Amino acid sequence: MLAAWRPPAGNRKWPLKGVAEGSVLGIWPVWVGCCGLSGCGWRRFGGGRPWCLPLADRVLLVAVYYRTNLTMRQLAPLFGISPATVCRVVKRLGPLLALEPVPRPAAETERLWIVDGTLIPVRDRQVGASSRNYRFSANVQVIIDADSRLVVASARPARGNKADAHVWRESDLPAAAAGTTVTADGAYLGTGLIVPHRRRAGRPLLRGQEEDHAEHRRVRARVEHTFARMKNWKILRDCRQKGDGLHHAVQAVATMHNLAMTR
Repeated sequence: MLAAWRPPAGNRKWPLKGVAEGSVLGIWPVWVGCCGLSGCGWRRFGGGRPWCLPLADRVLLVAVYYRTNLTMRQLAPLFGISPATVCRVVKRLGPLLALEPVPRPAAETERLWIVDGTLIPVRDRQVGASSRNYRFSANVQVIIDADSRLVVASARPARGNKADAHVWRESDLPAAAAGTTVTADGAYLGTGLIVPHRRRAGRPLLRGQEEDHAEHRRVRARVEHTFARMKNWKILRDCRQKGDGLHHAVQAVATMHNLAMTR
């Protein structure tokens, strides 16, 4: 078993003001176990110079980075290492921590799933595009289970100027949701998903359609709540990672969200 983490020498107090200590330290040991990164089963590939931090501290570093979105220079003195080492740890462990597949509920065909997209500001112009939030953003599609509110799947980020329906068709989410009832908002019209009744000019909705709208809004709000919880991890508010960094961050944060919901 991994020993309880202690702050590096010279930082015996919790250094992250505004971030509850339990919000990170309470989950990361479970994260290590679920991702299979146990101290006895983990080996550095290819040998070479050993890491200056043990595995537990490196996993915690990545978790703190995703939670606070601090720069490498800000994180380095907290762990007593150089900014270059922080960068190497994040690039090395980030994809590995996201390899664990998100838990899928049993009896999927009888479950109700909800899909929606959110815009995440990014710095990489190859990943994002000028979007309706007036920033360079990426469109991230996420499916959650309506009952447990766990994240079931997430798609690779697309440019923020693409419509949700277009991103849905190009992603691998339709294959992941095959045979399952999926609901979405009006942006997914024509995709075969359950969407609200379309309002037309001069033709008010019938009473039964208004009731359907109210129930649909009540259920679909759960995915908005999930996005709000996931964006407590500030890496999803302004991602400075390039390439697949955002995709790895979304997967890791989704895993952390599920662990927090099932504890």
